[in-house]
Amino acid sequence: MQFNYKFGGATAVASGANAVDMAFAPDLYRQPTYFRGTLAKNVAFREAISALHHVVVSDLRFKPQDKTAYQEWAAQNELRLLAQLTEQRGPVKARMDALEGELDVLRQGRAKVMKPFYEAQRRFFDYAYQKERDLWFVLDPVITVHPDEVFFECFSQDESSYGRLGCSYEVFQNIGDFACGTTNIDYSAALYNEFQKIRDYKETHFTIDPSGFEVQTTHEDAFTEVKIDLPDSWVRGFLQVSSAMTLPTKSFDLHPMDVHNLCHVLRRRKETVGPRSVRFLLQPGEPIRMVFEPWNLTVPCPRSIYTGREADEIRLWGRRRLLVLERLVPVARKFTVHLLGSGLPSFFVADLGDLTFTLGLSGWTANDWSRAGNFDLMAPRTTADSLTKERVFEALRTDWQASSASLAQRLGLDRSLVEGALSAYAQAGRVMYDLHKKVYRARELSQEPLPTEKLRFNNPREAKATQLVDAKEVTVKPEFLPEGNLKLSGTVREGKQQYAPELVIDRDERIAQATCTCHFYHQNKLYKGPCEHILALRMAHQQKNWFAKFIHLQ
Repeated sequence: MQFNYKFGGATAVASGANAVDMAFAPDLYRQPTYFRGTLAKNVAFREAISALHHVVVSDLRFKPQDKTAYQEWAAQNELRLLAQLTEQRGPVKARMDALEGELDVLRQGRAKVMKPFYEAQRRFFDYAYQKERDLWFVLDPVITVHPDEVFFECFSQDESSYGRLGCSYEVFQNIGDFACGTTNIDYSAALYNEFQKIRDYKETHFTIDPSGFEVQTTHEDAFTEVKIDLPDSWVRGFLQVSSAMTLPTKSFDLHPMDVHNLCHVLRRRKETVGPRSVRFLLQPGEPIRMVFEPWNLTVPCPRSIYTGREADEIRLWGRRRLLVLERLVPVARKFTVHLLGSGLPSFFVADLGDLTFTLGLSGWTANDWSRAGNFDLMAPRTTADSLTKERVFEALRTDWQASSASLAQRLGLDRSLVEGALSAYAQAGRVMYDLHKKVYRARELSQEPLPTEKLRFNNPREAKATQLVDAKEVTVKPEFLPEGNLKLSGTVREGKQQYAPELVIDRDERIAQATCTCHFYHQNKLYKGPCEHILALRMAHQQKNWFAKFIHLQ
């Protein structure tokens, strides 16, 4: 999927003895989005923006050992090693020595000829790493200006970590003109070193430059056009994050010192065998405990009391990604943890006062957001017609952020219908969910509409479920539970096989529980999302429900 950017100049930070000027160059292909202000919370912003940088450059995928040097040495000494192994002497050895001498002369001549090339290549990579380090990465962060805050969003290189930094307007002083919207910014990774120079005794001017939109032909040479061919997995993963945020979670608060202890254990110990997980032991009214495997080291959190009603034990993998939070410990008030379940995504929200930092982690490092979750399939699925969806989106754009309940009240619509419309826009990249404030926000991920049909059926299970429903191979039996949830049971015929899926949909139209008799469910449970039979059962019930409403209206 190709994204086109055009930047008016380049993002830069100018640091002096008394002031620091940060000017971000926005994408000129976007609607005008700009902001001017002076930072009032310098240190907290410095640590938070540095943590966001750590998310951008994070890549914890397995990297095999580089054996290139050994293979070159083995190739150069192959004949000599062969002679030693076969213990040949005499004329053969003399001939080999002569050939080796000729090869040495040829190698020296080749090295002399190629020396200027290798030196130029090294200088280029040194320059790219020091000056234009963003060439080493695939995407610049997304920045959004809203009436109540400015926030950055980014994805890690391994696509398993999501970072969001939200800055309320209390972070700034002397705020100038601003225009709400979303844009991609030219965010060179070399800026990280400049961010470290931010101090309380210096004034820091924060600018998303509005002059970049005053385009003149004579200045065309100053503009930089960039075309980035992004993999569908990156876009798909970005869309899955908002869907996962809307699902029910086990939530609790951790004191900053407890997060420090977590990072301290990971720094001091290096696992060589599995399991490589951390278990959160949750007992109502008692301090939270963390158990680090494989050492079975228990670390109590005496400052963090679990206030939930039910005891639980949840395991989290890919724990070394939590070291991103280490820089936030000195400036954080608390960390709110949201866990979907063992092996499922987790979210850590750092409360920095007027700033919030959200770190979203997939189930484990190798299980990135694109392939692993498919959490849009578990999100509210109430179908809304095009007119209703447009009404909901325009109402959201009016204030730029709102809860589903307030939108439903304002528009006089059922809340499930509003959440279904918002979920559809989230999968189109036009809406995101703010986990800290529990509101939906208008955020256009790209200038041009995303190919929703292409992205929607990235999951073959949903496409298969649609085929089963269209072929009328699904029978549904609904049952309302005492707590207000809806239980669906029935059968799904696929060829000569018949399966018996069951699921429970809560009052927010989300899948709370689900089981099936198929092989996919027994192998993966819900860690990779629901199987096609569970999805077909839900789709068939929705169709039947909407058909009944249509007959009633007639």
